[in-house]
Amino acid sequence: MKDVVKTNVERQNSRKRIRRRKRMMNVYGLVVLLLVLTAGITISYTFLFNIDEIRVSGESDMYSAEEIVTASGIKEGDNLLRLDPKESEQRILDQLLYVETAKVDRDFPSSLEITVSRCIPAFNVNYANGTLLVSKKGKILADNGFITDSLPIIYGYDPAEIKPGKPIESANGHKDEAFEAIISTIVSKNDNKIATVDMSDEHSIIVNYKNGMIFKMGNWNDVEYKLNLAETVMNDDTVKGKKGYLTMIGSNQCSFRMTDGPVITAGKTETPTQQTTDENGNPIGGGEQNPDQEAIFDRANKHENETTTAAGGDNDSYDNGQWQNNDGYVDYSGQNGYDDSYSEQW
Repeated sequence: MKDVVKTNVERQNSRKRIRRRKRMMNVYGLVVLLLVLTAGITISYTFLFNIDEIRVSGESDMYSAEEIVTASGIKEGDNLLRLDPKESEQRILDQLLYVETAKVDRDFPSSLEITVSRCIPAFNVNYANGTLLVSKKGKILADNGFITDSLPIIYGYDPAEIKPGKPIESANGHKDEAFEAIISTIVSKNDNKIATVDMSDEHSIIVNYKNGMIFKMGNWNDVEYKLNLAETVMNDDTVKGKKGYLTMIGSNQCSFRMTDGPVITAGKTETPTQQTTDENGNPIGGGEQNPDQEAIFDRANKHENETTTAAGGDNDSYDNGQWQNNDGYVDYSGQNGYDDSYSEQW
């Protein structure tokens, strides 16, 4: 009987089959992974992360928590992943007039928090057909035919949007920049001394104070610095309690005069723009002086003139650290604790 000899016959395409199997296994694994991910996402968007608690916080004394939630368009049972927080926030702002800001935060796995802040009326914005009541952040609260007492009045803004609930904006982009700079400074300083702001010419802004002082600020660059400098001049012993005109000269000087004439400095004369004011001291544009207004200021300051001129009070200026005689006005330099690097454009 012959012995049987076993031999292994290696087919030429066996290696190809092995590689093919490996590729198929990879494809199968990828398909399974995609199925698992799809199932997980489907479950997450349908059964998991559904809202079972909505919390409302912040300043909401004008509206109840239920009204705020209703305005957001969000309901219990809604899915957190399907929620668009920005859209819900805008709904609240559009539907609730006296809400200034709204923030919607998802708190996984099943909670939602809405935080709001209330609008605070802060400005009157006068325009051709009425007066807009505007919040601290520039939201229109009302289109009135009257001026709200105790709030500053903004003239010359020319609003392009007057619908309550919308952010105020001007057709002039430069005036938008000037308005934002001015109101943000007034709000941050909590300044209640300003009566009116005339920005008919955004490059020659005029601020009227409740004490009768008129400040010709120039353009809106460095608003905070300029208002601080004007306040410093008004509180100076030689100026305090008087009525007149403050004018920015260059980048770091502020002149005080009792009349609305040209500002005379060493070697040059600056002629301020928009010099005319009405009988209440409010600027009305134009380039001529207002004799009536000057007479009011002269009468108001007559006693101070008589008592301080002899001592150099109304005829002095403060420039580069020294008081100098400047024949009728006080010129306050930014040397006294102010940064001289600020620039002014005329």
